[in-house]
Amino acid sequence: MEPCTPSVSGGAEAVLALQENSSISVAYHPLYGPHDDLILLELDEKLLDDVIHQRVFLRGHPDENAVLCTQSKTYAVKFVGTSNSVLLIPSSNQVPEDEASQDGNQKKCDHDVASVIKSAPGHLELVEIAPKLDKLKLLLSENPYKLEDVSAMEMEEIETEKIGLYRWHDLVNEMQASEEELKSGLKALSAVEIGGYWRLVDESCIGMILKMLLHNSVLNDWMLSALDEDEVLHVLEADGFPRMIAHHCLSVFGDKVDKGEGRSVWRLNERRVCVHYARDVLREGKMRIDNFIDEWKKRVPEEMVANIHMLDGEVLKEKLGVETWVRPFRVSSLPSDPSERFSILFKERPKWDGRDLEPYIRDLSVPGLSLEGLLLKFTRRVQSSPEAEPVFSAR
Repeated sequence: MEPCTPSVSGGAEAVLALQENSSISVAYHPLYGPHDDLILLELDEKLLDDVIHQRVFLRGHPDENAVLCTQSKTYAVKFVGTSNSVLLIPSSNQVPEDEASQDGNQKKCDHDVASVIKSAPGHLELVEIAPKLDKLKLLLSENPYKLEDVSAMEMEEIETEKIGLYRWHDLVNEMQASEEELKSGLKALSAVEIGGYWRLVDESCIGMILKMLLHNSVLNDWMLSALDEDEVLHVLEADGFPRMIAHHCLSVFGDKVDKGEGRSVWRLNERRVCVHYARDVLREGKMRIDNFIDEWKKRVPEEMVANIHMLDGEVLKEKLGVETWVRPFRVSSLPSDPSERFSILFKERPKWDGRDLEPYIRDLSVPGLSLEGLLLKFTRRVQSSPEAEPVFSAR
Protein backbone atom coordinates (compact mmCIF):
# COMPACT_ATOMS: atom_id res chain seq x y z
CA MET A 1 0.00 0.00 0.00
CA GLU A 2 1.02 3.63 -0.54
CA PRO A 3 3.00 5.11 2.39
CA CYS A 4 1.42 8.55 1.91
CA THR A 5 -1.64 10.08 3.57
CA PRO A 6 -4.71 9.59 1.33
CA SER A 7 -6.31 12.57 -0.34
CA VAL A 8 -9.89 13.26 0.67
CA SER A 9 -10.81 13.38 -3.03
CA GLY A 10 -10.36 9.60 -3.31
CA GLY A 11 -12.29 6.91 -1.51
CA ALA A 12 -15.13 4.65 -2.57
CA GLU A 13 -16.25 7.08 -5.29
CA ALA A 14 -12.86 6.86 -6.99
CA VAL A 15 -12.99 3.06 -6.95
CA LEU A 16 -16.52 2.98 -8.33
CA ALA A 17 -15.51 5.39 -11.10
CA LEU A 18 -12.59 3.25 -12.28
CA GLN A 19 -12.56 2.57 -15.99
CA GLU A 20 -11.63 -0.76 -17.55
CA ASN A 21 -7.88 -1.49 -17.51
CA SER A 22 -7.22 1.38 -15.08
CA SER A 23 -5.96 1.32 -11.49
CA ILE A 24 -5.87 3.34 -8.28
CA SER A 25 -3.47 3.49 -5.38
CA VAL A 26 -4.52 2.05 -2.01
CA ALA A 27 -3.50 3.36 1.43
CA TYR A 28 -4.43 2.80 5.05
CA HIS A 29 -7.11 5.13 6.36
CA PRO A 30 -5.93 7.15 9.42
CA LEU A 31 -8.61 5.32 11.42
CA TYR A 32 -7.72 1.85 10.08
CA GLY A 33 -8.45 -0.90 12.61
CA PRO A 34 -10.63 -3.94 13.43
CA HIS A 35 -13.89 -1.89 13.62
CA ASP A 36 -15.99 -4.73 14.99
CA ASP A 37 -19.10 -2.58 14.52
CA LEU A 38 -18.70 -2.84 10.73
CA ILE A 39 -19.82 -6.17 9.26
CA LEU A 40 -20.46 -7.09 5.64
CA LEU A 41 -23.87 -8.57 4.85
CA GLU A 42 -24.50 -10.43 1.61
CA LEU A 43 -28.07 -9.94 0.39
CA ASP A 44 -30.31 -11.51 -2.19
CA GLU A 45 -31.81 -8.92 -4.53
CA LYS A 46 -35.32 -9.62 -3.21
CA LEU A 47 -34.23 -8.62 0.33
CA LEU A 48 -32.39 -5.45 -0.60
CA ASP A 49 -35.44 -3.18 -0.58
CA ASP A 50 -36.56 -4.41 2.87
CA VAL A 51 -33.10 -3.80 4.34
CA ILE A 52 -32.67 -0.36 2.77
CA HIS A 53 -36.08 0.76 4.06
CA GLN A 54 -35.45 -0.76 7.51
CA ARG A 55 -38.23 -3.34 7.31
CA VAL A 56 -36.13 -6.12 8.82
CA PHE A 57 -35.48 -7.08 12.43
CA LEU A 58 -32.87 -9.16 14.23
CA ARG A 59 -34.52 -11.36 16.86
CA GLY A 60 -33.24 -13.68 19.54
CA HIS A 61 -32.18 -13.82 23.18
CA PRO A 62 -28.50 -13.91 24.28
CA ASP A 63 -28.62 -17.72 24.51
CA GLU A 64 -30.11 -18.08 20.99
CA ASN A 65 -28.60 -17.78 17.53
CA ALA A 66 -29.93 -14.56 16.02
CA VAL A 67 -32.32 -14.65 13.09
CA LEU A 68 -33.30 -11.90 10.68
CA CYS A 69 -37.01 -11.46 10.00
CA THR A 70 -38.85 -9.65 7.24
CA GLN A 71 -42.61 -9.19 7.36
CA SER A 72 -43.19 -12.72 6.05
CA LYS A 73 -40.00 -14.81 6.30
CA THR A 74 -37.26 -15.84 8.73
CA TYR A 75 -33.56 -16.18 7.92
CA ALA A 76 -30.68 -17.72 9.81
CA VAL A 77 -27.66 -15.40 10.06
CA LYS A 78 -24.36 -17.19 9.40
CA PHE A 79 -20.79 -15.90 9.31
CA VAL A 80 -18.77 -17.03 6.30
CA GLY A 81 -15.01 -16.55 6.57
CA THR A 82 -12.77 -15.84 3.59
CA SER A 83 -9.06 -16.29 2.92
CA ASN A 84 -9.10 -13.49 0.34
CA SER A 85 -8.40 -9.87 1.21
CA VAL A 86 -11.68 -7.95 1.38
CA LEU A 87 -10.96 -4.24 1.91
CA LEU A 88 -13.58 -1.78 3.15
CA ILE A 89 -13.18 1.69 1.64
CA PRO A 90 -15.38 4.52 2.96
CA SER A 91 -16.61 7.38 0.80
CA SER A 92 -14.38 10.45 0.61
CA ASN A 93 -16.69 12.56 2.76
CA GLN A 94 -16.04 10.13 5.63
CA VAL A 95 -12.33 11.05 5.72
CA PRO A 96 -12.03 14.22 7.86
CA GLU A 97 -9.41 16.73 6.66
CA ASP A 98 -7.81 17.11 10.10
CA GLU A 99 -7.54 13.34 10.61
CA ALA A 100 -6.42 12.69 7.03
CA SER A 101 -3.42 14.98 7.59
CA GLN A 102 -2.82 14.34 11.29
CA ASP A 103 0.64 12.90 10.72
CA GLY A 104 2.73 15.92 9.73
CA ASN A 105 5.81 13.78 8.99
CA GLN A 106 4.00 11.81 6.29
CA LYS A 107 3.74 13.36 2.84
CA LYS A 108 0.31 13.86 1.37
CA CYS A 109 -0.55 12.09 -1.89
CA ASP A 110 -1.03 14.35 -4.91
CA HIS A 111 -3.41 11.88 -6.57
CA ASP A 112 -6.56 9.95 -5.72
CA VAL A 113 -6.03 7.16 -3.21
CA ALA A 114 -8.54 4.58 -1.96
CA SER A 115 -8.26 4.67 1.84
CA VAL A 116 -8.90 1.29 3.50
CA ILE A 117 -10.54 1.49 6.92
CA LYS A 118 -10.81 -2.24 7.58
CA SER A 119 -9.87 -5.64 6.18
CA ALA A 120 -12.94 -7.87 6.52
CA PRO A 121 -12.29 -11.49 7.53
CA GLY A 122 -15.63 -12.59 6.06
CA HIS A 123 -19.27 -11.66 5.78
CA LEU A 124 -22.73 -12.56 7.05
CA GLU A 125 -25.08 -14.50 4.80
CA LEU A 126 -28.80 -15.14 5.20
CA VAL A 127 -30.37 -18.57 4.77
CA GLU A 128 -34.16 -18.87 4.75
CA ILE A 129 -35.39 -21.20 7.50
CA ALA A 130 -38.69 -22.31 8.98
CA PRO A 131 -39.90 -20.08 11.84
CA LYS A 132 -39.03 -21.27 15.35
CA LEU A 133 -42.52 -21.56 16.81
CA ASP A 134 -42.23 -24.46 19.28
CA LYS A 135 -41.75 -21.95 22.09
CA LEU A 136 -45.10 -20.32 21.26
CA LYS A 137 -47.17 -23.22 22.57
CA LEU A 138 -45.07 -23.38 25.74
CA LEU A 139 -45.62 -19.68 26.43
CA LEU A 140 -49.36 -19.75 25.81
CA SER A 141 -49.76 -22.96 27.83
CA GLU A 142 -48.52 -21.18 30.97
CA ASN A 143 -51.93 -19.62 31.57
CA PRO A 144 -54.73 -21.03 29.37
CA TYR A 145 -58.19 -19.48 29.53
CA LYS A 146 -60.52 -21.48 31.78
CA LEU A 147 -64.18 -21.27 32.70
CA GLU A 148 -63.33 -19.65 36.03
CA ASP A 149 -61.84 -16.70 34.07
CA VAL A 150 -65.31 -15.76 32.78
CA SER A 151 -66.09 -13.24 35.53
CA ALA A 152 -62.78 -11.42 35.02
CA MET A 153 -63.37 -11.27 31.29
CA GLU A 154 -66.91 -9.97 31.57
CA MET A 155 -65.60 -7.03 33.59
CA GLU A 156 -62.93 -6.57 30.88
CA GLU A 157 -60.23 -6.99 33.47
CA ILE A 158 -57.32 -9.38 33.47
CA GLU A 159 -54.76 -9.31 36.22
CA THR A 160 -51.70 -7.96 34.47
CA GLU A 161 -49.44 -9.27 37.21
CA LYS A 162 -50.41 -12.83 36.34
CA ILE A 163 -47.59 -14.96 35.02
CA GLY A 164 -48.04 -16.35 31.54
CA LEU A 165 -50.01 -13.58 29.82
CA TYR A 166 -48.60 -12.23 26.57
CA ARG A 167 -49.64 -9.33 24.38
CA TRP A 168 -48.84 -9.27 20.65
CA HIS A 169 -45.67 -7.21 21.10
CA ASP A 170 -44.50 -9.62 23.85
CA LEU A 171 -44.82 -12.56 21.47
CA VAL A 172 -43.08 -10.68 18.66
CA ASN A 173 -40.13 -10.04 20.98
CA GLU A 174 -40.06 -13.63 22.25
CA MET A 175 -40.45 -15.53 18.99
CA GLN A 176 -37.88 -16.02 16.25
CA ALA A 177 -40.39 -15.66 13.45
CA SER A 178 -41.77 -13.03 11.11
CA GLU A 179 -45.06 -11.38 12.02
CA GLU A 180 -46.95 -13.25 9.30
CA GLU A 181 -45.47 -16.57 10.46
CA LEU A 182 -46.36 -15.73 14.05
CA LYS A 183 -49.97 -15.04 13.04
CA SER A 184 -50.08 -18.41 11.26
CA GLY A 185 -48.65 -20.07 14.36
CA LEU A 186 -51.33 -18.54 16.58
CA LYS A 187 -54.02 -19.68 14.15
CA ALA A 188 -52.62 -23.24 14.08
CA LEU A 189 -52.80 -23.34 17.89
CA SER A 190 -56.37 -21.94 17.86
CA ALA A 191 -55.21 -19.08 20.07
CA VAL A 192 -57.54 -16.14 20.69
CA GLU A 193 -56.93 -12.56 21.83
CA ILE A 194 -58.77 -11.88 25.10
CA GLY A 195 -58.47 -8.48 26.76
CA GLY A 196 -55.36 -7.70 24.73
CA TYR A 197 -53.62 -11.00 25.63
CA TRP A 198 -53.17 -14.00 23.32
CA ARG A 199 -54.31 -17.20 25.04
CA LEU A 200 -55.12 -20.82 24.44
CA VAL A 201 -58.58 -21.89 25.59
CA ASP A 202 -58.46 -24.85 27.96
CA GLU A 203 -59.65 -28.06 26.28
CA SER A 204 -62.24 -28.72 28.98
CA CYS A 205 -63.64 -25.21 28.47
CA ILE A 206 -63.88 -25.44 24.69
CA GLY A 207 -65.28 -28.96 25.06
CA MET A 208 -68.00 -27.74 27.40
CA ILE A 209 -69.05 -25.03 24.92
CA LEU A 210 -69.12 -27.55 22.06
CA LYS A 211 -71.23 -29.89 24.18
CA MET A 212 -73.73 -27.09 24.90
CA LEU A 213 -73.79 -26.08 21.24
CA LEU A 214 -74.66 -29.65 20.20
CA HIS A 215 -77.24 -29.90 23.00
CA ASN A 216 -78.86 -26.68 21.83
CA SER A 217 -78.82 -27.86 18.22
CA VAL A 218 -81.12 -30.73 19.27
CA LEU A 219 -83.38 -28.49 21.38
CA ASN A 220 -83.68 -25.83 18.68
CA ASP A 221 -83.61 -28.15 15.68
CA TRP A 222 -80.48 -26.53 14.23
CA MET A 223 -78.77 -28.11 11.23
CA LEU A 224 -75.07 -28.62 11.98
CA SER A 225 -74.33 -27.70 8.37
CA ALA A 226 -76.16 -24.36 8.60
CA LEU A 227 -75.74 -22.73 12.01
CA ASP A 228 -76.84 -19.11 12.21
CA GLU A 229 -74.05 -17.27 14.03
CA ASP A 230 -76.19 -14.68 15.81
CA GLU A 231 -78.71 -17.27 17.02
CA VAL A 232 -76.04 -19.67 18.24
CA LEU A 233 -74.09 -16.96 20.06
CA HIS A 234 -77.26 -15.54 21.64
CA VAL A 235 -78.21 -18.96 23.04
CA LEU A 236 -74.69 -19.73 24.30
CA GLU A 237 -74.51 -16.31 25.97
CA ALA A 238 -77.79 -17.14 27.72
CA ASP A 239 -76.09 -20.35 28.93
CA GLY A 240 -73.39 -18.25 30.60
CA PHE A 241 -70.57 -18.30 28.05
CA PRO A 242 -68.89 -15.04 26.92
CA ARG A 243 -69.78 -14.18 23.34
CA MET A 244 -66.14 -13.96 22.27
CA ILE A 245 -65.34 -17.46 23.57
CA ALA A 246 -68.54 -18.88 22.05
CA HIS A 247 -67.54 -17.37 18.70
CA HIS A 248 -64.06 -18.84 19.14
CA CYS A 249 -65.64 -22.27 19.61
CA LEU A 250 -67.43 -21.86 16.26
CA SER A 251 -64.15 -20.98 14.54
CA VAL A 252 -62.33 -23.95 16.12
CA PHE A 253 -64.92 -26.57 15.20
CA GLY A 254 -66.62 -24.97 12.20
CA ASP A 255 -66.16 -23.29 8.84
CA LYS A 256 -67.95 -20.13 7.78
CA VAL A 257 -69.97 -20.98 4.66
CA ASP A 258 -72.13 -17.92 3.98
CA LYS A 259 -72.08 -14.19 4.74
CA GLY A 260 -75.04 -13.02 2.67
CA GLU A 261 -77.75 -10.54 3.70
CA GLY A 262 -75.98 -9.55 6.90
CA ARG A 263 -76.02 -13.12 8.24
CA SER A 264 -73.08 -15.40 9.01
CA VAL A 265 -73.67 -19.13 8.66
CA TRP A 266 -71.36 -21.87 9.93
CA ARG A 267 -71.00 -25.57 9.21
CA LEU A 268 -69.46 -27.79 11.89
CA ASN A 269 -66.39 -29.57 10.54
CA GLU A 270 -66.94 -33.31 10.87
CA ARG A 271 -63.29 -34.23 11.24
CA ARG A 272 -62.50 -31.60 13.88
CA VAL A 273 -65.51 -32.54 15.99
CA CYS A 274 -64.78 -36.26 15.71
CA VAL A 275 -61.09 -35.76 16.56
CA HIS A 276 -62.11 -33.78 19.66
CA TYR A 277 -64.22 -36.67 20.95
CA ALA A 278 -61.53 -39.23 20.06
CA ARG A 279 -59.08 -37.29 22.23
CA ASP A 280 -61.69 -37.22 24.97
CA VAL A 281 -62.16 -40.99 24.86
CA LEU A 282 -58.40 -41.65 24.93
CA ARG A 283 -57.71 -39.20 27.76
CA GLU A 284 -57.10 -42.09 30.16
CA GLY A 285 -54.66 -43.90 27.85
CA LYS A 286 -54.62 -46.74 25.35
CA MET A 287 -57.66 -48.92 24.60
CA ARG A 288 -58.52 -51.95 22.54
CA ILE A 289 -59.49 -50.62 19.15
CA ASP A 290 -62.96 -52.15 19.10
CA ASN A 291 -63.81 -50.71 22.54
CA PHE A 292 -62.41 -47.35 21.51
CA ILE A 293 -64.43 -47.16 18.28
CA ASP A 294 -67.65 -48.19 20.07
CA GLU A 295 -67.20 -45.47 22.71
CA TRP A 296 -66.09 -42.91 20.14
CA LYS A 297 -69.16 -43.42 17.96
CA LYS A 298 -71.43 -42.98 20.96
CA ARG A 299 -70.03 -39.51 21.64
CA VAL A 300 -70.04 -37.93 18.18
CA PRO A 301 -73.26 -36.27 16.92
CA GLU A 302 -75.68 -38.52 15.05
CA GLU A 303 -75.23 -36.48 11.85
CA MET A 304 -71.52 -37.26 11.78
CA VAL A 305 -69.65 -40.45 10.91
CA ALA A 306 -66.49 -41.27 12.88
CA ASN A 307 -63.78 -42.88 10.74
CA ILE A 308 -60.44 -44.17 12.02
CA HIS A 309 -58.67 -42.44 9.10
CA MET A 310 -59.64 -39.11 10.68
CA LEU A 311 -57.10 -39.89 13.41
CA ASP A 312 -53.97 -39.92 11.23
CA GLY A 313 -51.38 -38.03 13.24
CA GLU A 314 -53.51 -38.37 16.40
CA VAL A 315 -53.23 -42.02 17.47
CA LEU A 316 -50.95 -45.01 16.96
CA LYS A 317 -52.17 -48.55 16.49
CA GLU A 318 -50.12 -51.41 17.89
CA LYS A 319 -50.48 -55.18 18.02
CA LEU A 320 -50.44 -56.87 21.43
CA GLY A 321 -50.80 -60.57 20.70
CA VAL A 322 -53.87 -61.03 18.53
CA GLU A 323 -55.42 -57.74 19.66
CA THR A 324 -55.00 -54.25 18.20
CA TRP A 325 -54.79 -51.34 20.60
CA VAL A 326 -54.78 -47.58 20.03
CA ARG A 327 -53.14 -44.86 22.09
CA PRO A 328 -52.79 -41.10 21.74
CA PHE A 329 -49.71 -39.82 19.91
CA ARG A 330 -50.34 -36.35 18.52
CA VAL A 331 -48.25 -34.75 15.81
CA SER A 332 -49.02 -31.37 17.41
CA SER A 333 -46.95 -32.42 20.45
CA LEU A 334 -43.80 -33.00 18.35
CA PRO A 335 -41.04 -30.43 17.72
CA SER A 336 -41.00 -28.61 14.39
CA ASP A 337 -37.24 -29.05 13.93
CA PRO A 338 -36.80 -32.01 11.50
CA SER A 339 -33.78 -33.47 13.31
CA GLU A 340 -35.55 -33.44 16.68
CA ARG A 341 -38.79 -34.71 15.11
CA PHE A 342 -37.18 -37.76 13.50
CA SER A 343 -35.18 -38.48 16.66
CA ILE A 344 -38.40 -38.69 18.71
CA LEU A 345 -40.20 -40.72 16.06
CA PHE A 346 -37.47 -43.36 15.91
CA LYS A 347 -37.33 -43.56 19.70
CA GLU A 348 -41.06 -44.24 19.57
CA ARG A 349 -40.63 -46.89 16.86
CA PRO A 350 -37.33 -48.13 15.39
CA LYS A 351 -39.12 -48.84 12.08
CA TRP A 352 -42.08 -47.08 10.49
CA ASP A 353 -44.30 -48.12 7.61
CA GLY A 354 -44.57 -45.27 5.14
CA ARG A 355 -48.32 -44.85 5.59
CA ASP A 356 -47.91 -44.59 9.41
CA LEU A 357 -44.96 -42.18 9.20
CA GLU A 358 -46.41 -39.73 6.66
CA PRO A 359 -48.97 -38.04 8.98
CA TYR A 360 -46.17 -37.27 11.46
CA ILE A 361 -43.87 -35.51 9.00
CA ARG A 362 -46.09 -33.90 6.34
CA ASP A 363 -46.31 -30.64 8.31
CA LEU A 364 -42.51 -30.22 8.42
CA SER A 365 -41.37 -27.13 6.54
CA VAL A 366 -37.79 -26.61 5.43
CA PRO A 367 -37.30 -23.99 2.69
CA GLY A 368 -35.67 -25.55 -0.35
CA LEU A 369 -36.17 -29.14 0.85
CA SER A 370 -39.11 -31.34 -0.11
CA LEU A 371 -40.64 -34.08 2.02
CA GLU A 372 -38.80 -36.64 -0.09
CA GLY A 373 -35.59 -34.73 0.57
CA LEU A 374 -36.21 -34.86 4.33
CA LEU A 375 -36.72 -38.62 4.15
CA LEU A 376 -33.45 -39.03 2.22
CA LYS A 377 -31.60 -36.91 4.78
CA PHE A 378 -32.93 -38.45 7.99
CA THR A 379 -34.04 -42.02 7.16
CA ARG A 380 -33.08 -45.24 5.50
CA ARG A 381 -35.71 -46.72 3.19
CA VAL A 382 -36.20 -50.44 2.69
CA GLN A 383 -38.67 -51.86 0.17
CA SER A 384 -38.82 -55.60 -0.43
CA SER A 385 -40.50 -55.14 -3.81
CA PRO A 386 -41.75 -52.23 -5.96
CA GLU A 387 -45.31 -52.96 -4.82
CA ALA A 388 -44.48 -53.34 -1.12
CA GLU A 389 -45.03 -50.61 1.46
CA PRO A 390 -41.67 -48.88 2.18
CA VAL A 391 -40.26 -49.16 5.70
CA PHE A 392 -38.18 -46.34 7.19
CA SER A 393 -35.54 -46.50 9.94
CA ALA A 394 -33.09 -43.95 11.38
CA ARG A 395 -30.11 -43.00 9.25
